[in-house]
Amino acid sequence: MASILAKKPKKMKLKELKILGQQLLSSRAHINNLPLLLGFISPSSPPPYVLESLLSLQSFFTTVLADLPPSQSSKKRPRIDDSAKQDPEFIYRTWLRSKFDEFVTLLIEVLISPDTEDALREILLDSFMEFVKLGNGGSFYSSIYHKLLRSIVNSPTPVDFLSELLALKYFKYIDVRYFTFISLEKLAKALDTKDTADDETAGGDGDSGSQSRESMELSIHKIHYIISHIPPLEGNDGKSEYEMWSGSGLPSNEEHDKKKLSKAQKAEDKGWKAEKQTNNVLSPASIAKKMKLKFTKAWISFLRLPIPVNVYKEVLATLHQAVIPHLSNPIILCDFLTKSYDIGGVVSVMALSSLFILMTQHGLEYPNFYEKLYALLSPSIFMAKHRAKFFQLLDSCLKSPLLPAYLAAAFAKKLSRLSICVPPPGELVIIALIHNLLRRHPSINCLVHKEDGDESEEDKNDSGSEKRPGIDHFNSEESNPIKSNAMRSSLWEIDTLRHHYCPPVSRFVLSLENDLTVRSKTTEMDIKDFSSGSYATIFGDEIRRRVKQVPLAFYKATPTSLFPESEFCGWTFKYEGSNEIKEQKTVEEDDASTKRQRIEC
Repeated sequence: MASILAKKPKKMKLKELKILGQQLLSSRAHINNLPLLLGFISPSSPPPYVLESLLSLQSFFTTVLADLPPSQSSKKRPRIDDSAKQDPEFIYRTWLRSKFDEFVTLLIEVLISPDTEDALREILLDSFMEFVKLGNGGSFYSSIYHKLLRSIVNSPTPVDFLSELLALKYFKYIDVRYFTFISLEKLAKALDTKDTADDETAGGDGDSGSQSRESMELSIHKIHYIISHIPPLEGNDGKSEYEMWSGSGLPSNEEHDKKKLSKAQKAEDKGWKAEKQTNNVLSPASIAKKMKLKFTKAWISFLRLPIPVNVYKEVLATLHQAVIPHLSNPIILCDFLTKSYDIGGVVSVMALSSLFILMTQHGLEYPNFYEKLYALLSPSIFMAKHRAKFFQLLDSCLKSPLLPAYLAAAFAKKLSRLSICVPPPGELVIIALIHNLLRRHPSINCLVHKEDGDESEEDKNDSGSEKRPGIDHFNSEESNPIKSNAMRSSLWEIDTLRHHYCPPVSRFVLSLENDLTVRSKTTEMDIKDFSSGSYATIFGDEIRRRVKQVPLAFYKATPTSLFPESEFCGWTFKYEGSNEIKEQKTVEEDDASTKRQRIEC
């Protein structure tokens, strides 16, 4: 025994390490083996040694952990008399507690190390989560779980496999999700405070500032990955129980729930206390309320961070489906979404889905909504990645019969003007949108056909220079639809599409020739059928299309010209092989030879 203890850890054999573990489990007399086994829980140790030490230490701490006092850093640590502190048993258990805390720290260090093998990392995570399950007297050990998440988020290197493993194996448990939301809220607030402090001290070393910003962005990426991979709470009929990782379930009365709560939240807490059962386990309905509250706090804290652009776009792309339906009060996202919508460009397009939900389902009032939507109509939107969803939302936003005529006319005219400079798939979407606008708002059908004599009161008061035929009063550069003069214009751009080179466009535009004011004889276009179009889809539809009459390149007589002379008055087109051309060339050659002979004479 003395010879084994005298050996250095690097020179110890695996068999001898196993003997140390067996001795530690057999008797308290071999407690000095504990520090030796802890020395092998290191990223630099060989995986077999780490695994052997882990098995021995896990078996040891599982049996004694329930009798250990709280950690020195624990807020729940009871006050101990001086006489009790001198008790050898108390000193021994306090020492074991410090070794367990060291063991947890070493486990986390190996877990987040980039040198750790994935197979070993999975075993270490399973062992760690067993301590989370049993290490707090049967309750969820939230303090060490928070320490793990904090180490993952603050790690200077990516730990994608660990995050994926945690989400795959443990996010199905309700209590794991609950305490994950609590930890992510704390970590997001800490990062927000750190970012504020960095901004106040900025202006010193530029390199350190850029490193701090990169570290901040990496941490935000990790928080987003974790919070976006927590599945939403499944529908529950209130009778079936949720699956828990720890046996005690969710806490019914926590200190962090008592602090800094609004009046509404305090009222909810009182309701939860009233619903608490005699066995100190919350009902499914109470669990759903608590989960929704923690979900909301975690997401709001995350959205207050300085989110990088790539993460920002990912958040906006899924916010309306993955976040808003599960918030306790979705209207609290109004500031975030209105700021996103005001940015412009692709970000505004991606924020439109969530903003539309808040306006239609939660009573959000946004006075300049249609002006911002009008400003988004540009040629670039027809090449954007999320154009399909944008066009569907655009059609939904213009569906209300209470929309003023000038606003519907402005959108119809702006789309009509864009049809000149967008590819054929975009022109098909424009025709469908204008078709729906003309059908929903009969008051703008004057844009389809306007004679020179059809003058409004404004036209009659205009100067003579603006009364000339062919003048389009529409101002395409105006961002305000009220000042665009769309009602004084017409959809002449759509008429040009009747002669479009692309057959689907020239055929589809004929649908606007019908009287769309007769709603009983017409139907709305489904924008979804056109919003995802491309050259490939148009080509595929044309190939599958059955044509009754196929034009053939057949001529009864050999053509003598490329174009008929009737289309080009005053021009003649003759091919070089004709007799007239040959005779003309012969005359020109004779004249040239005669001139040369005269010069020689």
